[in-house]
Amino acid sequence: MSKQYLDQSSPRAVSSKRSERMRRILSLLHEHTSRSLGDLARDLSVSEATLRRDLAELDEQGQLVRTHGGARERNSQPEIPVRLRNTSYRREKQYIARRTVDLIPTGPYALALSGGTTTAEVARGLRHRSGLTIITNSLTIAMECATWPRLKVIMTGGVVRQSSFEAVGSLSESAFRGINVGTCILGTDGISATGGVTTHDETEARTNHAMVANADRVIVVADGSKIGRATLAKMADISEVDDLVTDSSADPHALELIAAAGVTVHVVAPASEH
Repeated sequence: MSKQYLDQSSPRAVSSKRSERMRRILSLLHEHTSRSLGDLARDLSVSEATLRRDLAELDEQGQLVRTHGGARERNSQPEIPVRLRNTSYRREKQYIARRTVDLIPTGPYALALSGGTTTAEVARGLRHRSGLTIITNSLTIAMECATWPRLKVIMTGGVVRQSSFEAVGSLSESAFRGINVGTCILGTDGISATGGVTTHDETEARTNHAMVANADRVIVVADGSKIGRATLAKMADISEVDDLVTDSSADPHALELIAAAGVTVHVVAPASEH
């Protein structure tokens, strides 16, 4: 069917300022592979003592390797922990969520949600809906939705990934295969016309594909930094996606290719851009 291009909580609390700083540390190491303590201090305009505390925590989490006088990247393509993603593109994710909520039918309905900060914003936008059943493998989304009395929440089983707090593996896949849902809301680390919808972890990708395969409609939610990007493991082919909701920072050429592949693309703009 022809589609059209439409222009339209974690266990350890971290302050938004510190989480943004730690996210930048990981980004700098991804760009330069390794950095000295002095270089990082200058890059981030903070003291070396502050940086030592940040590096120690990130090393403990397995996100980097501390070296004598600095740090180096642990993986060639690191996955930033979900608790450090909360401050990235926050306003854009909120606008993406509002548009996505408008795409969900009212009344009794079953909705599957993958983990991620953007899908969590979608869940928050649905908290006043009645008759809605949320099926998710995300601990953070399930815990938050369970506090809203109007929603019914089904949590899948599985092995919990430390970086994303998502339950993955055969138990979670079996749960998704046993439930038919109207719409799947899928977060992603990258989406492109050629690479499809991707994430960093192969097991997570297989689990999320089970979610996709049993949904009548698939909506991908992704801020502009994810558009045109492909990461390690494919969750879905682009042909399996019905809608993409993103923001106006996305690469227009990449969006054109995605739309040409048959996906309805919704582009939202923060209020200041209207």
